[in-house]
Amino acid sequence: MAVKTSIKITSEKLNLQDCYNFVEDANCGGIVTFVGTVRNVTKNKTVRLLDFSAYEPMALKEMTKIATTVLEKFDVHKIAIHHAVGKLNIGEIPVIIAVSSAHRKAAFDACEFAIDTLKETVPIWKKEHFNDGEVWVNSHP
Repeated sequence: MAVKTSIKITSEKLNLQDCYNFVEDANCGGIVTFVGTVRNVTKNKTVRLLDFSAYEPMALKEMTKIATTVLEKFDVHKIAIHHAVGKLNIGEIPVIIAVSSAHRKAAFDACEFAIDTLKETVPIWKKEHFNDGEVWVNSHP
């Protein structure tokens, strides 16, 4: 049976093309990606960088569970969920989700479900660094 999921937590720079290449398939007419980037402002404060931490064994387990649910619940072919840990600067990518399906709606719905569920259930935390200090951010807004 072909591998249908790519799950990764890494301190290396995430690569959108790697995720795209994994989900790409001749049977699929749609590929949807979500790319989260580090923004420079939150709550009217200038952000210098974000620092992501994870309880990696549980995070990988939860990410795999999300991918399995996506494959069961939506008519999709493959899914990649990659998350970075460590310090990331403005514009860098902490998370990529890519989903392929025969038709676009399933891919859009699956991608939205995956990022929403990841933010709610996966033990990955971020600390926002400002010029005047730092703060841990709740797991979801």
